[in-house]
Amino acid sequence: MNITFLGATKTVTGSNFLVEAAGKKFLVDCGMWQGRKELEEENFQEFEFNPLEIDFVLLTHAHIDHSGRIPKLYKEGYRNKIYAHKATCDLCALMLPDSGHIQEMENEWKNRKRMRKGLEPREPLYTAEEAARCLEIFEPVKYDEIIEITPEIHVRYNDGGHMLGSSIIELWVIENGKQTKAVFTGDLGNNDIPLLSEPTMIEDTDYLIMESTYGSRKHQKNEEKAQMFLDIVSETLDKKGTVIIPSFAVGRTQEILYELNKIKETTNDEKFLKEYETLMKSPVYVDSPLAISATEVFKENMDLFDEETQEEMKKGDNPLEFPGLKFTVTADESKALNESTEPCIIISASGMCEVGRIKHHLKHNLWNPNSTILFVGYQAPGTLGYSIVNGAEKVKIFGEEIAINARIEYLEGYSGHADQDGLMNFIYSFLKKPKQIFLVHGEEESQKILKEKIENDTNIPVIIAEFGENYELNNEEVKLKSKIEKKIPVNNRTEVLNRLEKLKDELLDMETFVKEDMNNKDLRDEDIFRINEKIKDLEKQILNVIEG
Repeated sequence: MNITFLGATKTVTGSNFLVEAAGKKFLVDCGMWQGRKELEEENFQEFEFNPLEIDFVLLTHAHIDHSGRIPKLYKEGYRNKIYAHKATCDLCALMLPDSGHIQEMENEWKNRKRMRKGLEPREPLYTAEEAARCLEIFEPVKYDEIIEITPEIHVRYNDGGHMLGSSIIELWVIENGKQTKAVFTGDLGNNDIPLLSEPTMIEDTDYLIMESTYGSRKHQKNEEKAQMFLDIVSETLDKKGTVIIPSFAVGRTQEILYELNKIKETTNDEKFLKEYETLMKSPVYVDSPLAISATEVFKENMDLFDEETQEEMKKGDNPLEFPGLKFTVTADESKALNESTEPCIIISASGMCEVGRIKHHLKHNLWNPNSTILFVGYQAPGTLGYSIVNGAEKVKIFGEEIAINARIEYLEGYSGHADQDGLMNFIYSFLKKPKQIFLVHGEEESQKILKEKIENDTNIPVIIAEFGENYELNNEEVKLKSKIEKKIPVNNRTEVLNRLEKLKDELLDMETFVKEDMNNKDLRDEDIFRINEKIKDLEKQILNVIEG
């Protein structure tokens, strides 16, 4: 079995792995690159494989960074099956055409800019119609059933607990009379995500390909985030402000609705009840057509909910409905929210503030000190959401510079990803430990910390996968066979850390050269003065970085 890592390497986007085994070539995920412009440009590049040679695709879940280039794959001639859990198929039927629509709208705007620069216009990555056509090759599967792809290749989808239909994929391959097993986690869920079951624990594997988004961090516990959420919301509503929640249309939106519905049952504290009363008197708007449709998909797949939620449903309590909840469907209804002075909560996609109606709500609220922008999901470097969360004083929205005066909050506990404890518990749960772990879907800093912890605590060797690396996996060893030489743009965080390492070396070089000059008896006073002034300038720049 050979695996080539073609995405989600030292970054959290573009998930894509090419597997060659038992005479077949297949993909695990085919996700879109998201974030910085340089990364998004990767979506328009040719695949590192021939789409016509791919025999099948195994899709872990519907999020666009895992599924978003499937329409491009289809557009380039791929017509074989895409295996995914039924709920993932249902969600992709909404999300991929929506992605295509966004591609069309953004492409029109980008082409105007290209033409002003004298560049040729180009087609969108794919259209909504092209995305809708690719749905015909999706093959829905159930959890816990072993599927025979060929007599030598079998797979089983297990509940990943990350979002509705998310899957941990077990893969068995027989080659030369020997069986090798690999497990792809996809995105592993948080153990206390409202609505969803916990990730399935897997008994054994030879090789583990595991996400590492929060490999260096630990989330707040459920009770803490619920109270913090209520405090932030009630304080903003008391000031007659608006709470804007940039939320992923699929997953976080439904979990927030559930949390709002359930929060009243967690305590009898007088302060809590007063805050809850304030909350319940205020309208909660879900302003995203995709989120509205996705909520319907959640209702149709309630058999996937955790036991507690299913018990509530049996009593007639729908966890996705409560008084004050309103859905805005049309653009006019969305615009009316920004014209109203009524204190309210607006949940709107996209979660990283890159596209969609959320940008209009930010434009109308970021400047207002009475409003709060409450982030509840991961913000990738290079996105508008990342800039806001990380202290930007001003941002550009629709070409207009907006001052950030609103209260900015980030509740990490709502993340759909397992934290360091969750990732380690997943590894500990194996009865037969993997021989090798590959870390993907994480920033480099997070991956290094997680790698060290895994190796120290379990003695399992860990490889942080790099783009284009091709590994041969068999029962005896892991062997790096080749590497595609292609530079993938790094994120801002990684770039800063890389520059720091480079600067250390350059400072050592500078010390060596300056000392050599100082020992030169022929050096003139004006030369020494010039060197001293340059070092003083450098000292000032270093102090500016430290003070900043």
